[in-house]
Amino acid sequence: MIPVELIKKKREGEVLTPDELQKFVNGYVNGEIPDYQMAAWLMAVYFQGMSDTEMKEFTRVMIHSGTVIDLSFIPGVKVDKHSTGGVGDKVSVILAPLVAACGIPVPMISGRGLGHTGGTLDKLESIPGFRTDLDIDSYKKTIEKIGVVMIGQTKDIAPADKKMYALRDVTATVECIPLIAGSIMSKKLAEGIDALVLDVKTGSGAFMRKKSEAIELAKTLINVGESFGKRTIGFITDMNQPLGNAVGNWLEIEECIRCMKGNEIQDLMEVTYRLAGAMIYLGGKSGSIEEGESVAREAIESGAAFEKFLQLVNEQGGDVSYIENPTRYKKAEYNKEVVLGKEGFVSEIDNYGIGIAGLITGAGRRKIDDSIDYTAGIIIHKKIGDRVGKEDPIATVYANEKKNVEDAVLRITEAYRLSDDAVEPRQYIYGMADKNGYYDY
Repeated sequence: MIPVELIKKKREGEVLTPDELQKFVNGYVNGEIPDYQMAAWLMAVYFQGMSDTEMKEFTRVMIHSGTVIDLSFIPGVKVDKHSTGGVGDKVSVILAPLVAACGIPVPMISGRGLGHTGGTLDKLESIPGFRTDLDIDSYKKTIEKIGVVMIGQTKDIAPADKKMYALRDVTATVECIPLIAGSIMSKKLAEGIDALVLDVKTGSGAFMRKKSEAIELAKTLINVGESFGKRTIGFITDMNQPLGNAVGNWLEIEECIRCMKGNEIQDLMEVTYRLAGAMIYLGGKSGSIEEGESVAREAIESGAAFEKFLQLVNEQGGDVSYIENPTRYKKAEYNKEVVLGKEGFVSEIDNYGIGIAGLITGAGRRKIDDSIDYTAGIIIHKKIGDRVGKEDPIATVYANEKKNVEDAVLRITEAYRLSDDAVEPRQYIYGMADKNGYYDY
Protein backbone atom coordinates (compact mmCIF):
# COMPACT_ATOMS: atom_id res chain seq x y z
CA MET A 1 0.00 0.00 0.00
CA ILE A 2 1.23 3.48 -0.91
CA PRO A 3 -0.70 5.99 1.27
CA VAL A 4 -0.45 8.88 -1.17
CA GLU A 5 -2.15 6.77 -3.86
CA LEU A 6 -5.15 6.15 -1.58
CA ILE A 7 -5.31 9.86 -0.70
CA LYS A 8 -5.29 10.71 -4.40
CA LYS A 9 -7.91 8.06 -5.16
CA LYS A 10 -10.29 9.51 -2.59
CA ARG A 11 -9.49 13.05 -3.69
CA GLU A 12 -10.69 12.10 -7.15
CA GLY A 13 -13.94 10.71 -5.76
CA GLU A 14 -13.13 7.06 -6.32
CA VAL A 15 -14.24 4.26 -4.00
CA LEU A 16 -11.65 2.53 -1.86
CA THR A 17 -11.79 -1.25 -1.62
CA PRO A 18 -12.27 -3.00 1.75
CA ASP A 19 -8.61 -4.07 1.68
CA GLU A 20 -7.44 -0.50 1.00
CA LEU A 21 -9.57 0.90 3.81
CA GLN A 22 -8.33 -1.73 6.24
CA LYS A 23 -4.68 -1.15 5.41
CA PHE A 24 -5.00 2.64 5.52
CA VAL A 25 -6.89 2.84 8.84
CA ASN A 26 -4.83 0.13 10.55
CA GLY A 27 -1.66 1.73 9.22
CA TYR A 28 -2.65 4.95 10.94
CA VAL A 29 -3.43 3.19 14.24
CA ASN A 30 -0.09 1.37 14.11
CA GLY A 31 1.84 4.58 13.44
CA GLU A 32 2.88 3.63 9.90
CA ILE A 33 0.83 6.48 8.41
CA PRO A 34 1.53 9.96 9.88
CA ASP A 35 -1.07 12.51 10.96
CA TYR A 36 -0.48 14.71 7.93
CA GLN A 37 -1.42 11.94 5.50
CA MET A 38 -4.48 10.93 7.48
CA ALA A 39 -5.48 14.61 7.66
CA ALA A 40 -5.24 14.87 3.87
CA TRP A 41 -7.38 11.74 3.45
CA LEU A 42 -9.99 13.01 5.92
CA MET A 43 -10.27 16.28 4.01
CA ALA A 44 -10.69 14.33 0.77
CA VAL A 45 -13.53 12.36 2.40
CA TYR A 46 -15.03 15.61 3.69
CA PHE A 47 -15.35 16.92 0.12
CA GLN A 48 -15.96 13.67 -1.79
CA GLY A 49 -17.95 11.63 0.74
CA MET A 50 -18.17 7.84 0.75
CA SER A 51 -20.34 5.31 -1.00
CA ASP A 52 -22.76 3.32 1.14
CA THR A 53 -20.62 0.19 0.88
CA GLU A 54 -17.44 2.13 1.57
CA MET A 55 -18.92 3.76 4.69
CA LYS A 56 -20.05 0.43 6.14
CA GLU A 57 -16.64 -1.11 5.51
CA PHE A 58 -14.97 1.96 7.04
CA THR A 59 -17.12 1.48 10.16
CA ARG A 60 -16.28 -2.24 10.27
CA VAL A 61 -12.55 -1.50 10.15
CA MET A 62 -12.92 1.09 12.92
CA ILE A 63 -14.86 -1.39 15.10
CA HIS A 64 -12.26 -4.11 14.70
CA SER A 65 -9.29 -1.80 15.25
CA GLY A 66 -9.70 -2.75 18.93
CA THR A 67 -11.69 -4.96 21.28
CA VAL A 68 -15.30 -5.84 20.48
CA ILE A 69 -17.01 -6.45 23.83
CA ASP A 70 -19.15 -9.56 24.22
CA LEU A 71 -22.07 -9.12 26.63
CA SER A 72 -23.94 -12.25 25.55
CA PHE A 73 -23.54 -13.68 29.07
CA ILE A 74 -25.93 -10.99 30.34
CA PRO A 75 -29.61 -11.92 29.84
CA GLY A 76 -31.89 -9.60 27.89
CA VAL A 77 -31.59 -7.19 24.99
CA LYS A 78 -28.80 -4.71 25.63
CA VAL A 79 -29.86 -1.23 24.46
CA ASP A 80 -27.95 2.05 24.38
CA LYS A 81 -28.70 5.62 23.30
CA HIS A 82 -26.53 8.15 21.51
CA SER A 83 -27.03 11.90 21.20
CA THR A 84 -25.23 14.01 18.62
CA GLY A 85 -24.80 16.65 21.33
CA GLY A 86 -26.12 20.03 22.33
CA VAL A 87 -26.43 22.67 25.03
CA GLY A 88 -27.92 21.49 28.32
CA ASP A 89 -28.35 17.97 26.93
CA LYS A 90 -28.31 15.96 30.14
CA VAL A 91 -30.73 13.25 28.96
CA SER A 92 -28.29 10.34 29.33
CA VAL A 93 -27.84 10.98 33.05
CA ILE A 94 -31.57 10.37 33.60
CA LEU A 95 -32.17 7.94 30.77
CA ALA A 96 -29.59 5.23 31.53
CA PRO A 97 -30.71 4.49 35.11
CA LEU A 98 -34.36 5.00 34.15
CA VAL A 99 -34.28 2.36 31.41
CA ALA A 100 -32.19 0.01 33.57
CA ALA A 101 -34.82 0.34 36.30
CA CYS A 102 -37.34 -0.97 33.76
CA GLY A 103 -35.32 -4.17 33.30
CA ILE A 104 -33.29 -3.40 30.18
CA PRO A 105 -29.47 -3.66 30.45
CA VAL A 106 -27.88 -0.33 29.40
CA PRO A 107 -24.16 -0.41 28.53
CA MET A 108 -23.30 3.22 27.78
CA ILE A 109 -20.03 4.61 26.49
CA SER A 110 -20.23 8.41 26.44
CA GLY A 111 -18.09 11.36 25.43
CA ARG A 112 -16.75 14.62 26.81
CA GLY A 113 -17.77 18.14 25.89
CA LEU A 114 -16.86 19.18 22.37
CA GLY A 115 -16.71 22.84 21.42
CA HIS A 116 -19.85 24.61 22.63
CA THR A 117 -21.61 21.34 23.53
CA GLY A 118 -21.49 19.58 26.90
CA GLY A 119 -20.39 16.00 27.57
CA THR A 120 -21.98 13.29 29.69
CA LEU A 121 -18.63 12.21 31.16
CA ASP A 122 -17.88 15.74 32.40
CA LYS A 123 -21.31 15.94 34.04
CA LEU A 124 -20.88 12.57 35.77
CA GLU A 125 -17.36 13.43 36.93
CA SER A 126 -18.72 16.52 38.69
CA ILE A 127 -20.09 14.00 41.23
CA PRO A 128 -17.24 13.63 43.78
CA GLY A 129 -15.46 10.31 43.29
CA PHE A 130 -17.44 9.16 40.23
CA ARG A 131 -15.19 7.14 37.90
CA THR A 132 -15.79 6.95 34.17
CA ASP A 133 -12.43 5.31 33.40
CA LEU A 134 -13.41 1.72 34.18
CA ASP A 135 -11.56 -0.99 32.27
CA ILE A 136 -13.48 -3.53 30.21
CA ASP A 137 -13.60 -6.16 32.98
CA SER A 138 -15.06 -3.61 35.43
CA TYR A 139 -17.45 -2.44 32.72
CA LYS A 140 -18.78 -5.98 32.30
CA LYS A 141 -19.02 -6.63 36.04
CA THR A 142 -20.88 -3.38 36.67
CA ILE A 143 -23.56 -3.97 34.06
CA GLU A 144 -23.92 -7.57 35.19
CA LYS A 145 -24.38 -6.46 38.80
CA ILE A 146 -26.71 -3.44 38.47
CA GLY A 147 -27.88 -3.46 34.85
CA VAL A 148 -26.27 -0.18 33.82
CA VAL A 149 -22.79 1.26 33.35
CA MET A 150 -21.60 4.66 32.05
CA ILE A 151 -17.97 5.02 31.03
CA GLY A 152 -15.74 6.80 28.53
CA GLN A 153 -14.07 5.33 25.48
CA THR A 154 -11.11 3.19 26.56
CA LYS A 155 -7.87 2.72 24.67
CA ASP A 156 -9.12 -0.75 23.67
CA ILE A 157 -12.50 0.27 22.18
CA ALA A 158 -12.33 1.56 18.59
CA PRO A 159 -8.84 3.08 18.99
CA ALA A 160 -8.89 4.13 15.33
CA ASP A 161 -11.82 6.42 16.09
CA LYS A 162 -10.20 7.85 19.21
CA LYS A 163 -7.03 8.75 17.33
CA MET A 164 -8.83 9.91 14.19
CA TYR A 165 -11.36 12.03 16.06
CA ALA A 166 -8.66 14.05 17.79
CA LEU A 167 -7.24 14.80 14.34
CA ARG A 168 -10.65 15.67 12.86
CA ASP A 169 -11.26 18.11 15.69
CA VAL A 170 -8.21 20.21 14.69
CA THR A 171 -8.49 19.85 10.90
CA ALA A 172 -12.08 21.13 10.37
CA THR A 173 -13.35 17.71 9.27
CA VAL A 174 -15.85 17.07 12.09
CA GLU A 175 -19.04 17.96 10.19
CA CYS A 176 -18.92 15.14 7.64
CA ILE A 177 -21.71 12.57 7.70
CA PRO A 178 -19.68 9.47 6.67
CA LEU A 179 -17.00 10.31 9.23
CA ILE A 180 -19.60 11.09 11.92
CA ALA A 181 -21.37 7.80 11.18
CA GLY A 182 -18.15 5.80 11.34
CA SER A 183 -17.12 7.49 14.58
CA ILE A 184 -20.45 7.07 16.39
CA MET A 185 -21.27 3.59 15.20
CA SER A 186 -17.79 2.11 15.69
CA LYS A 187 -17.92 2.95 19.40
CA LYS A 188 -21.54 1.88 19.84
CA LEU A 189 -21.20 -1.40 17.93
CA ALA A 190 -18.02 -2.31 19.83
CA GLU A 191 -19.60 -1.89 23.29
CA GLY A 192 -21.73 -5.04 23.19
CA ILE A 193 -25.21 -3.67 22.40
CA ASP A 194 -28.08 -5.40 20.60
CA ALA A 195 -30.08 -2.26 19.76
CA LEU A 196 -29.59 1.50 19.66
CA VAL A 197 -31.75 4.62 19.98
CA LEU A 198 -30.43 7.84 18.42
CA ASP A 199 -31.14 11.43 19.41
CA VAL A 200 -30.09 13.54 16.42
CA LYS A 201 -30.25 17.21 17.35
CA THR A 202 -30.86 20.11 15.00
CA GLY A 203 -30.82 23.88 15.43
CA SER A 204 -28.51 26.70 16.44
CA GLY A 205 -26.95 24.71 19.28
CA ALA A 206 -26.38 21.50 17.28
CA PHE A 207 -23.70 20.38 14.83
CA MET A 208 -26.47 19.65 12.31
CA ARG A 209 -28.08 23.09 12.11
CA LYS A 210 -30.52 22.22 9.34
CA LYS A 211 -33.30 19.71 9.93
CA SER A 212 -32.64 18.14 6.51
CA GLU A 213 -29.02 17.46 7.53
CA ALA A 214 -30.15 15.90 10.81
CA ILE A 215 -32.58 13.62 8.96
CA GLU A 216 -29.84 12.58 6.52
CA LEU A 217 -27.49 11.78 9.41
CA ALA A 218 -30.19 9.80 11.24
CA LYS A 219 -30.95 7.73 8.13
CA THR A 220 -27.24 7.08 7.61
CA LEU A 221 -26.68 5.96 11.21
CA ILE A 222 -29.74 3.71 11.10
CA ASN A 223 -28.59 2.19 7.81
CA VAL A 224 -25.20 1.37 9.33
CA GLY A 225 -26.70 0.00 12.57
CA GLU A 226 -29.18 -2.22 10.77
CA SER A 227 -26.49 -3.52 8.40
CA PHE A 228 -24.63 -4.83 11.46
CA GLY A 229 -27.75 -6.58 12.74
CA LYS A 230 -28.59 -3.99 15.43
CA ARG A 231 -32.15 -2.67 15.60
CA THR A 232 -31.83 1.10 15.38
CA ILE A 233 -34.36 3.91 15.82
CA GLY A 234 -33.68 7.65 15.64
CA PHE A 235 -35.45 10.84 16.67
CA ILE A 236 -34.87 14.36 15.39
CA THR A 237 -35.05 16.77 18.35
CA ASP A 238 -34.82 20.52 18.78
CA MET A 239 -31.62 22.28 19.83
CA ASN A 240 -32.60 25.91 19.19
CA GLN A 241 -32.52 26.54 22.93
CA PRO A 242 -30.98 24.72 25.90
CA LEU A 243 -32.64 21.44 26.87
CA GLY A 244 -33.98 21.92 30.37
CA ASN A 245 -32.85 25.00 32.28
CA ALA A 246 -29.34 24.17 33.51
CA VAL A 247 -26.13 24.55 31.47
CA GLY A 248 -23.00 23.44 33.33
CA ASN A 249 -21.94 20.17 34.86
CA TRP A 250 -23.06 20.05 38.50
CA LEU A 251 -25.97 22.40 37.77
CA GLU A 252 -27.15 19.82 35.24
CA ILE A 253 -26.70 16.93 37.68
CA GLU A 254 -28.85 18.83 40.20
CA GLU A 255 -31.52 19.27 37.53
CA CYS A 256 -31.39 15.55 36.73
CA ILE A 257 -31.82 14.70 40.42
CA ARG A 258 -34.92 16.91 40.62
CA CYS A 259 -36.39 15.29 37.50
CA MET A 260 -35.71 11.78 38.78
CA LYS A 261 -37.49 12.74 41.99
CA GLY A 262 -40.56 13.70 39.97
CA ASN A 263 -40.06 17.48 39.69
CA GLU A 264 -40.20 17.35 35.93
CA ILE A 265 -39.03 19.97 33.44
CA GLN A 266 -41.29 19.66 30.41
CA ASP A 267 -38.94 19.77 27.43
CA LEU A 268 -36.20 17.70 29.09
CA MET A 269 -38.55 14.97 30.24
CA GLU A 270 -40.60 14.87 27.01
CA VAL A 271 -37.42 14.01 25.10
CA THR A 272 -36.25 11.64 27.85
CA TYR A 273 -39.56 9.74 27.98
CA ARG A 274 -39.68 9.36 24.20
CA LEU A 275 -36.15 7.97 24.02
CA ALA A 276 -36.81 5.76 27.05
CA GLY A 277 -40.01 4.46 25.45
CA ALA A 278 -38.07 3.48 22.34
CA MET A 279 -35.34 1.76 24.39
CA ILE A 280 -37.91 -0.14 26.46
CA TYR A 281 -39.70 -1.17 23.25
CA LEU A 282 -36.47 -2.37 21.60
CA GLY A 283 -35.59 -4.13 24.86
CA GLY A 284 -38.77 -6.19 24.60
CA LYS A 285 -40.41 -4.79 27.74
CA SER A 286 -43.30 -3.08 25.91
CA GLY A 287 -45.36 -3.63 22.78
CA SER A 288 -44.87 -0.10 21.44
CA ILE A 289 -42.86 3.08 22.02
CA GLU A 290 -45.93 4.72 23.59
CA GLU A 291 -46.39 1.83 26.01
CA GLY A 292 -42.68 2.05 26.79
CA GLU A 293 -43.14 5.71 27.72
CA SER A 294 -45.82 4.72 30.23
CA VAL A 295 -43.47 2.15 31.75
CA ALA A 296 -40.77 4.83 32.02
CA ARG A 297 -43.13 7.29 33.72
CA GLU A 298 -44.02 4.65 36.29
CA ALA A 299 -40.33 4.13 37.05
CA ILE A 300 -39.95 7.85 37.80
CA GLU A 301 -43.14 8.04 39.86
CA SER A 302 -42.25 4.97 41.93
CA GLY A 303 -38.74 6.21 42.68
CA ALA A 304 -37.17 3.17 40.97
CA ALA A 305 -35.22 5.33 38.50
CA PHE A 306 -33.69 7.46 41.26
CA GLU A 307 -32.79 4.35 43.29
CA LYS A 308 -31.04 2.91 40.22
CA PHE A 309 -29.13 6.18 39.80
CA LEU A 310 -27.96 5.94 43.43
CA GLN A 311 -26.79 2.39 42.70
CA LEU A 312 -24.91 3.55 39.62
CA VAL A 313 -23.17 6.40 41.44
CA ASN A 314 -22.19 4.14 44.34
CA GLU A 315 -20.96 1.33 42.07
CA GLN A 316 -18.73 3.69 40.06
CA GLY A 317 -17.15 5.25 43.13
CA GLY A 318 -19.29 8.37 43.52
CA ASP A 319 -20.28 9.88 46.84
CA VAL A 320 -24.05 9.28 47.00
CA SER A 321 -24.46 11.76 49.87
CA TYR A 322 -24.21 14.56 47.29
CA ILE A 323 -27.01 12.95 45.29
CA GLU A 324 -29.18 12.51 48.35
CA ASN A 325 -28.44 16.05 49.54
CA PRO A 326 -27.25 18.24 46.62
CA THR A 327 -27.12 21.36 48.82
CA ARG A 328 -23.85 19.99 50.26
CA TYR A 329 -22.10 20.81 46.99
CA LYS A 330 -19.85 23.85 46.87
CA LYS A 331 -21.33 26.89 45.10
CA ALA A 332 -19.60 29.16 42.61
CA GLU A 333 -18.22 32.29 44.26
CA TYR A 334 -20.00 34.75 41.98
CA ASN A 335 -23.43 34.85 40.38
CA LYS A 336 -25.35 37.48 38.46
CA GLU A 337 -28.81 37.71 36.95
CA VAL A 338 -29.07 38.63 33.28
CA VAL A 339 -31.71 41.34 32.69
CA LEU A 340 -32.47 42.68 29.21
CA GLY A 341 -34.18 45.86 30.42
CA LYS A 342 -36.94 45.54 27.84
CA GLU A 343 -40.14 43.58 27.52
CA GLY A 344 -41.66 41.22 25.00
CA PHE A 345 -41.84 37.55 24.13
CA VAL A 346 -38.73 35.42 23.59
CA SER A 347 -38.79 34.70 19.86
CA GLU A 348 -35.30 33.32 19.31
CA ILE A 349 -32.26 32.16 21.27
CA ASP A 350 -28.85 31.76 19.65
CA ASN A 351 -28.14 28.49 21.39
CA TYR A 352 -24.59 28.38 20.09
CA GLY A 353 -24.08 31.68 21.94
CA ILE A 354 -25.48 30.15 25.13
CA GLY A 355 -23.05 27.24 24.73
CA ILE A 356 -20.16 29.67 24.33
CA ALA A 357 -21.35 31.58 27.41
CA GLY A 358 -21.18 28.28 29.29
CA LEU A 359 -17.57 27.85 28.14
CA ILE A 360 -16.78 31.39 29.29
CA THR A 361 -18.02 30.64 32.82
CA GLY A 362 -15.52 27.78 33.02
CA ALA A 363 -18.04 24.97 32.55
CA GLY A 364 -16.31 23.70 29.40
CA ARG A 365 -12.91 23.52 27.72
CA ARG A 366 -11.64 26.21 25.37
CA LYS A 367 -8.50 24.12 24.80
CA ILE A 368 -8.09 20.34 25.03
CA ASP A 369 -5.97 20.54 28.20
CA ASP A 370 -8.23 23.00 30.06
CA SER A 371 -9.64 21.94 33.42
CA ILE A 372 -13.39 22.26 34.03
CA ASP A 373 -15.02 24.23 36.83
CA TYR A 374 -17.86 21.90 37.83
CA THR A 375 -19.67 24.62 39.81
CA ALA A 376 -19.81 27.08 36.90
CA GLY A 377 -22.63 27.47 34.43
CA ILE A 378 -25.96 29.09 33.66
CA ILE A 379 -29.56 28.66 34.77
CA ILE A 380 -32.00 29.70 32.04
CA HIS A 381 -35.21 31.34 33.30
CA LYS A 382 -36.86 32.38 30.02
CA LYS A 383 -37.22 30.23 26.92
CA ILE A 384 -38.85 30.63 23.51
CA GLY A 385 -42.48 31.66 23.90
CA ASP A 386 -42.06 33.04 27.44
CA ARG A 387 -43.01 36.63 28.25
CA VAL A 388 -40.23 38.85 29.62
CA GLY A 389 -40.78 42.00 31.70
CA LYS A 390 -38.25 44.83 31.84
CA GLU A 391 -36.91 43.70 35.21
CA ASP A 392 -37.29 39.95 34.68
CA PRO A 393 -34.06 37.91 34.71
CA ILE A 394 -33.71 35.72 31.62
CA ALA A 395 -30.84 33.75 33.15
CA THR A 396 -28.43 33.57 36.09
CA VAL A 397 -24.70 33.12 35.55
CA TYR A 398 -22.43 31.25 38.01
CA ALA A 399 -18.62 31.44 37.90
CA ASN A 400 -15.57 31.72 40.13
CA GLU A 401 -14.04 34.69 38.31
CA LYS A 402 -15.81 38.07 38.06
CA LYS A 403 -14.62 38.70 34.50
CA ASN A 404 -16.06 35.38 33.38
CA VAL A 405 -19.42 36.38 34.85
CA GLU A 406 -19.48 39.70 33.01
CA ASP A 407 -18.34 38.20 29.70
CA ALA A 408 -20.95 35.43 29.94
CA VAL A 409 -23.72 37.92 30.78
CA LEU A 410 -22.85 39.91 27.64
CA ARG A 411 -22.90 36.79 25.47
CA ILE A 412 -26.28 35.68 26.84
CA THR A 413 -27.74 39.15 26.32
CA GLU A 414 -26.65 39.03 22.68
CA ALA A 415 -28.21 35.56 22.25
CA TYR A 416 -31.81 36.60 23.02
CA ARG A 417 -34.33 38.10 20.58
CA LEU A 418 -37.69 39.48 21.75
CA SER A 419 -40.90 40.03 19.82
CA ASP A 420 -43.82 42.34 20.58
CA ASP A 421 -46.22 39.60 19.58
CA ALA A 422 -46.84 36.29 21.34
CA VAL A 423 -44.64 33.43 20.12
CA GLU A 424 -45.54 29.73 20.03
CA PRO A 425 -43.23 27.50 22.10
CA ARG A 426 -40.97 25.29 20.00
CA GLN A 427 -41.70 21.68 19.14
CA TYR A 428 -39.31 19.47 21.12
CA ILE A 429 -39.36 16.36 18.90
CA TYR A 430 -39.73 16.81 15.13
CA GLY A 431 -40.03 13.22 14.01
CA MET A 432 -38.76 9.65 14.03
CA ALA A 433 -36.67 7.56 11.67
CA ASP A 434 -36.25 3.81 11.37
CA LYS A 435 -35.12 1.38 8.68
CA ASN A 436 -38.25 2.18 6.65
CA GLY A 437 -37.70 5.95 6.49
CA TYR A 438 -38.42 9.21 8.29
CA TYR A 439 -41.79 10.30 9.68
CA ASP A 440 -42.64 13.86 10.80
CA TYR A 441 -44.68 14.28 13.96
